[in-house]
Amino acid sequence: MPVYEYLCNDCGPFTDMRPMAEFEEPQDCPHCAVQAPRVILTAPRFSCMPADKRKSHAINERSANAPKTLGEYKASHRPGCGCCSTKPSRLVTKTRSGAKSFPTARPWMISH
Repeated sequence: MPVYEYLCNDCGPFTDMRPMAEFEEPQDCPHCAVQAPRVILTAPRFSCMPADKRKSHAINERSANAPKTLGEYKASHRPGCGCCSTKPSRLVTKTRSGAKSFPTARPWMISH
């Protein structure tokens, strides 16, 4: 069960464990019994989380529909990067006579 934070106007902030189904409902203050709304006063403790999980959260938080800037794109790909290339890799094969053949090249062209 998660712990939620509430803010009483008279007594101040307090926390309480509640089911997730009741996360939006106000909670009675333990001191004055007045209903207090739920608030978010503290940030999540990402510093205590392992680095790989922090990185996963950061990736998930980025907007999926926002394109990368040119600087971001260049920083993530080195010159000659083959992951984004539209050209197929050209495999070179050799026959017994030593002649080179490029099976992915245009087969209808005759080389000189």
